[in-house]
Amino acid sequence: MENSEIILMTINGDDKPGLTAALTDILAKHDAFILDIGQADIHSNISLGIMFRTLDGNAGDILKDLLFKAYELDVAVRFNPISNQQYSSWVKMQGKNRYIITLLGRVLTAKQIAAVSKIVSDQKLNIDNMVRLTGRIPLDEKQRAAKSCVEMSVRGTPIDRQQMQEAFLELSSTLNFDISFQEESMYRRMRRLICFDMDSTLIQTEVIDELGIRAGVGEQMKAITESAMKGDIDFEESFRKRIRLLKGLEASVLREVAENLPITEGLDRLMKVLQKVGFKTAILSGGFSYFGNYLKDRYGFDYMYANELEIIEGKLTGNYIGDIVDGKRKAELLRLIAQVERIDIRQTVAVGDGANDLPMLGVAGLGIAFHAKPKVKQTAKQSLSTVGIDGILYFLGYKDSMLDTQLINSWH
Repeated sequence: MENSEIILMTINGDDKPGLTAALTDILAKHDAFILDIGQADIHSNISLGIMFRTLDGNAGDILKDLLFKAYELDVAVRFNPISNQQYSSWVKMQGKNRYIITLLGRVLTAKQIAAVSKIVSDQKLNIDNMVRLTGRIPLDEKQRAAKSCVEMSVRGTPIDRQQMQEAFLELSSTLNFDISFQEESMYRRMRRLICFDMDSTLIQTEVIDELGIRAGVGEQMKAITESAMKGDIDFEESFRKRIRLLKGLEASVLREVAENLPITEGLDRLMKVLQKVGFKTAILSGGFSYFGNYLKDRYGFDYMYANELEIIEGKLTGNYIGDIVDGKRKAELLRLIAQVERIDIRQTVAVGDGANDLPMLGVAGLGIAFHAKPKVKQTAKQSLSTVGIDGILYFLGYKDSMLDTQLINSWH
């Protein structure tokens, strides 16, 4: 095909039923070979690009027919010739690394998108595609959704990935939104197991602090808990200290605390969606099994591992039964559940807020620090701090339009 040509056609205008079919039909009649095609629709306005290769000497006839059809459809058409060298360079780019950047917050503005795009550009990455994962924004602020999410698909190799991650972290803190940076792969699209910490993750409190208040040692308990979550003292040491403070507490208090647990925003929605799409779910907690089982029964978690309080004659003894579920044990349990369910470790997700969650966040294919302490947020690759826990759905790539609201709301 010595006289064949490569041409990029771009179409812009009001979207109309049958537009793409009419244009590709012309290419088919002339035996043109489509090399690439892409289409986006914003507010009923179409942007369509088709790169095609012509047969020997028939480019003029193709362009003429396409121009007439574009005029008939009342859309703007533009043709750009592409050299063989340009096309070959473009093909080579497709083999470069591909990443997904997710921007998520209560509100996203041009300032946030521009700042992220600048970092992407500085790292010599190319933005291939950008889509909104949350619903379209109504003009009436009272009707707006509680969150906004945009997903970027980028290609290339970052000049300095660590520096880029640090820039994203600083930016998210300054502009009050979350950024997730993930390598695009089949594993990202096939997550099957998600493991959660419980205290300050699934619930908005530390249960041991609640028990401490009822035992009259609230301030002492809270101080030890904060030191442990920050990573200032060893979790196992802090756990033993706090358990001893509960000696003599009536066991009946456990039920009262469980029935009044402050559930994290978005947990209902998250669990309904995860179970609908076939995820296995687990609670891996350094807290107590009584409360873990309460949440397991209420939300239908598949697995629950936590620490067992020793109770004799209706009172807490200040001791525990069995091994302590610490950070190391959480990571081991995640691996074990994945093995039992025959799930590749790269298909797993872990979510937690404390220093003792870092081992499982590091082991999982996707580790998310949720409303985490600064040290945890800096160490974890992904963090979620500005919205509810159902924000995880957007890190997994789900769009609001994918979720059948009526079906989800009817689930019990």
